[in-house]
Amino acid sequence: MNTNRSVARRTMLATMARMQDEHNRQVHPDWRNQGFHYYRAIWVECAELLDHFGWKWWKHQQPDLPQVKLELVDIWHFGLSILLRTDELNDALVDLFVTERSAAEPEDFRLAVERLAEGTLQGRNFSAADFAAAMAALPMDFDELYRLYVGKNVLNHFRQDNGYKQGTYRKLWQGREDNEHLIEVLAELDASRPDAPEQLYTALVHRYAAGER
Repeated sequence: MNTNRSVARRTMLATMARMQDEHNRQVHPDWRNQGFHYYRAIWVECAELLDHFGWKWWKHQQPDLPQVKLELVDIWHFGLSILLRTDELNDALVDLFVTERSAAEPEDFRLAVERLAEGTLQGRNFSAADFAAAMAALPMDFDELYRLYVGKNVLNHFRQDNGYKQGTYRKLWQGREDNEHLIEVLAELDASRPDAPEQLYTALVHRYAAGER
């Protein structure tokens, strides 16, 4: 990887780390010392991901790739939290940065997700290498991870601001889940813009309000 590309990705990783810490502090100011079971959230998200991708041999299933990618991003939120809490983020740089798109069969992706879930359960930890392997098998590269992460992080922030923790948040807007609205907004937004998070948040506010009418 050339030097400029490496610097850009380090900047993106630092941005994601900052955004994750801010979101975690929104949930609990002292999140690093609460013993939250992020590993458990990861393997549950792996199961939800496979449901969106399809694994049943007894019925026809069409992969919902936008939702599959968002599930991977959800996993990354929890994995990133583990790496930040254990000060292992720098050790994960190589595994994450070498992630590139590669041709793979659907079963290869399923097996990669299962390896990620298995390793998470066995060690109650997070393997950046296993996560990168799942990304590559989908495929999904680092730049796409960053774009979708920024989007989902803003949505998570929006959820908390609107009563997610208290149970008053409405996940369905105009008959569709908020994740679906997020995908549509992201398609119209340049996530590399410095003001992208603010623009996205504003768009979510408008859509959420419209769902109440």
